[in-house]
Amino acid sequence: MHLVRAHARRLQATCAPPRTGLSQPIGGWTGQGAESKNAFPPGGTRDREAPALNTWETSGIFFNRRRLTTFRLSPGFVEAACLGLSGGYNQLIRQLRGRPSNGVLDERAARRDQGSAMEDSLREYEPFPMDIPGVDVGEFIGFEWGPTQMLLYPTRHDQTETAPDSSPRMPSIQVVYSDKDVYSPILCKLFNESHGIFMTLQKSKHDCTTQRAELVSISRNYRSVIRAYLEELHRAARSAFSQDPSLSMQYEDQVSILSAMELIWNLCEILFIEAAQGGSLILHLLDWIRLHICQVDAMSDQIMTSENPVEHLYYWNVVTGYVLQGRLEEARQLLSKKAVTEPANSSMYRCMDELMRKMPFYTHSSNQTITEFELKWRYWQEECERCLKEGIFASNDNLLLICKILAGDENAVCDKKDILSTWYHLLVSKLLYCHPTVKPTDLYQYAEICLNNFMSSGSKPEALDRILLAALEFNIHQVLKDCCVILNNWWFVAHLTDLLDHCKLLQSHNLHFGSNLREFLILEYASGLFNHNSLWQLAVDYFDHCPQFGRIYLELYIERVPLTTERKALKVLRICEQRQMTEQVRSICKIMAMKAMRNNRLGSALSWSVRAKDSFFATLISDRLLQDYSVKGSFSDFDLISNLGSSMLLSDRLTFLGKYCEFHKLYGEMQFAKAANLLLSLMTARIAPRSFWMTLLLDALPMMEQKEVIFSTEQTYALMHCLEDVTADNTESEREMRALGGEDEVETTQLGLLRLAFTRNLAKAIVQEGTHQGS
Repeated sequence: MHLVRAHARRLQATCAPPRTGLSQPIGGWTGQGAESKNAFPPGGTRDREAPALNTWETSGIFFNRRRLTTFRLSPGFVEAACLGLSGGYNQLIRQLRGRPSNGVLDERAARRDQGSAMEDSLREYEPFPMDIPGVDVGEFIGFEWGPTQMLLYPTRHDQTETAPDSSPRMPSIQVVYSDKDVYSPILCKLFNESHGIFMTLQKSKHDCTTQRAELVSISRNYRSVIRAYLEELHRAARSAFSQDPSLSMQYEDQVSILSAMELIWNLCEILFIEAAQGGSLILHLLDWIRLHICQVDAMSDQIMTSENPVEHLYYWNVVTGYVLQGRLEEARQLLSKKAVTEPANSSMYRCMDELMRKMPFYTHSSNQTITEFELKWRYWQEECERCLKEGIFASNDNLLLICKILAGDENAVCDKKDILSTWYHLLVSKLLYCHPTVKPTDLYQYAEICLNNFMSSGSKPEALDRILLAALEFNIHQVLKDCCVILNNWWFVAHLTDLLDHCKLLQSHNLHFGSNLREFLILEYASGLFNHNSLWQLAVDYFDHCPQFGRIYLELYIERVPLTTERKALKVLRICEQRQMTEQVRSICKIMAMKAMRNNRLGSALSWSVRAKDSFFATLISDRLLQDYSVKGSFSDFDLISNLGSSMLLSDRLTFLGKYCEFHKLYGEMQFAKAANLLLSLMTARIAPRSFWMTLLLDALPMMEQKEVIFSTEQTYALMHCLEDVTADNTESEREMRALGGEDEVETTQLGLLRLAFTRNLAKAIVQEGTHQGS
């Protein structure tokens, strides 16, 4: 049922020490061992030791939560039916190491062993054994799935007790990541920059006249990004070679993979996006070869820096290479230098120069039809054949071979396989001189012939060869499938599929389950980005442009982003608020409020609880703030509480807290009448906690000592009634205190002061009100 269906592969878990850079402790483990039903074999016992937690990254996409179909535990090895690429990826690395990739690593490729052919296997891709640190041969292995990673750890299978003389060993937990490229600093820049191109493509609105040109431009932008970071990786590999050879090798592997990506993408651009037709197709293929196969340029640099270029060992190889790549102007320049040194053969060189000058090329700008071009081509090749029959170049084997190539002699082209280096270079060279107006639908049959010429008997096509063949066969689905299996991350297939989908080329390749092909691959790529500390923000945009399941994925993954700082939490919160993800907003705010409360940052906790609209938690924090006020006599977050606005209505306790701070503000501004009215309303409305009434009554004392009467007779009676309620509540506690032989003298003193103040204020209020009535 899966897009990337492949044969079952086995992942051997061999006993080996942890490898440098692959196993690092990242934290501790608490509890009584794992409780997963998958963690232990049938009949086994749980391991009660607390294992350490380590990270372990694979060299490719070793597993995926939706791509692993079975996982059977047995002594000594883990048998996994993976649809990942641990085998295919490493085959691709070996294939790319066995050939000069694209000129970027030519000097390094020359030092490597060229004979790294695969052993024949019944499976489609050779399995790649991976060492699991801390796992001994014969041990059972438990596992736990995560969104883009899993935990592996040894378990105790039998119930027999450990031998007395055996040394206790603390088992370790290995965190296996599915895609370690996400953590490469240079590739992170690639992911960041390509995100901008992706967003441009999603926002572009093109009509029929401009659509093709815009899509080609966007495709070239993707390729330019690949090329830029490919060269940066190459520089990093060279600089790290002397200091850290293993790191240099990792960079080289990434260079090889990016070279393959660029090679495949460029071919797909020519065949699917530009959709080049007969005549112009060969010109695009020539540009493809010239860009990605640069051995001729490397040899040219060597002969040009020599004292006598025309006598250099590689001179004729360079001339012939230029001819095979259709670079006839450069070949003529080299031949002209040779002609100067051989005056006796000047007529022969002039004849070759004339043949090269007259070679026709098809161009759309000349308004030339295919038929007209074919007539010119036939006439020119007849002239080349006439020169061969007349034996003009018989005295010079190199010029004779070049003339045969120009005349379309397929055997002559095949004789220079050592210069061509790859079967697809042979393909383009043969098409250039033998079938210059080839139709796109005929490419596959010629490609098969050229591939067979390069393969030894009994061998099978390598991984990269199969992808290129599928592209030349116009089997887009197979290209994407093989790239999913072979390449070591989802970046390539996700962006290429998105571009092809905008070209309306994937309408017939919908999946029989879930979403369409484009959305499926973008979801997988974005899921991997969520593991990274900063790239998770890019993943949000990718999820946004998956209309069917993107929001569901985003809701699930956004809750798993670690909220390490308030700044990061605000970023996550803003993302959720912009997308009306109410439940996630509440969850994030509750988490941050709890963290702030644990750190005794009550103001921040109150702010987060208000954003979460959590009345219970807001009440809890309000009580804490009131308790702190009772102890300290002031609010630590007075400005925050004073500016709650309508948010204070979230709970009664929060309303009281906000109004109480407003009372303090009015009192500080000497607005005693308003402050007194507010204080009395807090008491009579019964929204203040009963435990806080004594504090409110004491707050009224300073206003009663003012010269003018603040509290009226009615207000004073109300305060006295509240005081009696407080006294009645305290009667039971006072009896208990007396029984224990003690009494709260402070509270007794406060009650006495309040009664005295109320009595005096009542007297002043009665006199003042009587005076006003009498007058």
